[in-house]
Amino acid sequence: MKGLVWFREDLRLYDNSALYHAAQQCEEGIIGVYIIDAHFWKKHSMAACRVQFLLTGLFELSQSLQSRGISLLIKSVKKTIDIPKVLYQCMKKYKLEVLFFNKQYEIDEKQRDKIVCNYLNQYAIKCNTYDDQVILPPGTIQTKQGKTFSIFTPYKRAYLQLLLNNQNIVPHYSLPKSQHTLDIRPSKVPQKLANFSTTIIWPSGEKEAQRRLKKFIKNDLFNYHKTRDFPALEGTSLLSPYLATGMISPRQCFLAALMANKGEYQGRNKGAATWINELIWRDFYKHLLDAVPRLSMQQPYRLATERLKWHYNEKQFHAWQQGNTGYPIVDAGMRQLKQMGWMHNRLRMIVAMFLTKNLFFDWRIGEDFFIRHLIDGDLAANNGGWQWCASTGADAVPYFRIFNPLRQSERFDPQGDFIRQYCPELCSFDARTIHDPHQRAPVLALKSGYPKPIIDFKSSRMATIKAFKSL
Repeated sequence: MKGLVWFREDLRLYDNSALYHAAQQCEEGIIGVYIIDAHFWKKHSMAACRVQFLLTGLFELSQSLQSRGISLLIKSVKKTIDIPKVLYQCMKKYKLEVLFFNKQYEIDEKQRDKIVCNYLNQYAIKCNTYDDQVILPPGTIQTKQGKTFSIFTPYKRAYLQLLLNNQNIVPHYSLPKSQHTLDIRPSKVPQKLANFSTTIIWPSGEKEAQRRLKKFIKNDLFNYHKTRDFPALEGTSLLSPYLATGMISPRQCFLAALMANKGEYQGRNKGAATWINELIWRDFYKHLLDAVPRLSMQQPYRLATERLKWHYNEKQFHAWQQGNTGYPIVDAGMRQLKQMGWMHNRLRMIVAMFLTKNLFFDWRIGEDFFIRHLIDGDLAANNGGWQWCASTGADAVPYFRIFNPLRQSERFDPQGDFIRQYCPELCSFDARTIHDPHQRAPVLALKSGYPKPIIDFKSSRMATIKAFKSL
């Protein structure tokens, strides 16, 4: 039997469910295919830096597959509806019998995959699909009533209990075995695509992802709980872009942390337990996305919040986008996003809370802006994070809990090192003044050219609480 592996957000060889099973089952050989659907990417506002990151990773993937006797074909479609026909033509040309691919949980992707399978089934072509973006498949963790959890703490409790009761429930796949080489020339991977130009460059590929995981586990994991909230420190794994494109699997990350923590999920080292907790949060949002289709359709989890009368002010939105709000920690975070295509997680919460709770903008505006700029843009995590901050989502922060950007700044960037890095006009301010320059050193702040605050924190906070109470 010969098979076709359709790569999507799983650009790796190691611990790749579909690739592993294809290599095991297809004794006559397998071929890989990646379909560039630029129209689909544009429709879903994929960031240019993410597209570039993906293309670079594809080049490495093609070379790695060749070393195992597998050729990677690159196909392009003008419309998503053309994908079933392209896959069928590929399978017919090379006499392939089974299609293997890993599932995606967004509603459009699920609909596309259903159409693909129905189309191929007409020609007696089987489709084998796998859960690969998660540690545990969606639907594995449910309430006693058989429903999806909407609160993280009981979800996590059930999650950990299931792991304790089933020690081998998390699968782990080795590299695919070398294949009988089919005489097929691999496609040339494009270096860039029109309409996705960017100056943001990240090191890409599975090898870099593996290097980062190894370095994080060795040097930073055990202090993760102490350093992860401080953006001036290298306290996080920086693996999110690699997880979002599937250059590394969440299972490998989870099992690596578990091994480092001597098999303990929550005990022993607090840093390891905290990172494991974050990986479980990632699964939580993926499981919700799969179970609640409206989350893929720009609708809130808490439908009652649709009655909120959000504000909108073009000047304020532009100031937020450009990092000119007059709140240094907010501005530093937004400038980091524009320069790196990535933002520290603590800052994501701060800037999102500022937009939704102080400026009282619709969370969907911020969610869209992030997805257009993030190299790790992932609908489940991005939507989950924005709805958490806006108090519209599952297990969201209570509406009356509103981050004070000044307090957040003083607590998580106490010396102002991160602010100085991204707001160079504030470099000369001392560690106290830099957090609130116009209040603490007004003359110097005016001379620096740094903007005054665009809104008063206290009054905006009270207005937001009032708006939520009206629900």
